[in-house]
Amino acid sequence: MNLPVGEQDFLRALVKTSRQRPHHVRWQDRDGSERVTTLSPADAARLNAAAHTLHLSKEALLRAAAHLPAAPRPSVPPS
Repeated sequence: MNLPVGEQDFLRALVKTSRQRPHHVRWQDRDGSERVTTLSPADAARLNAAAHTLHLSKEALLRAAAHLPAAPRPSVPPS
């Protein structure tokens, strides 16, 4: 395949994730709409660990995360 190494790694990760059993978490967004987030097993384990640390359910943690402000974008000097 004639792609840069970074792109090949990305594609390998996609294939690996697609072969794993996905985890679905149903939760309610801050505007009240129902959401379903599909996670890879690694992401599900990370979410479970964070929820356990904070003594929250996965759903409550995602609801709280919906209130986090967007990450600031790096400033690009005008060209």
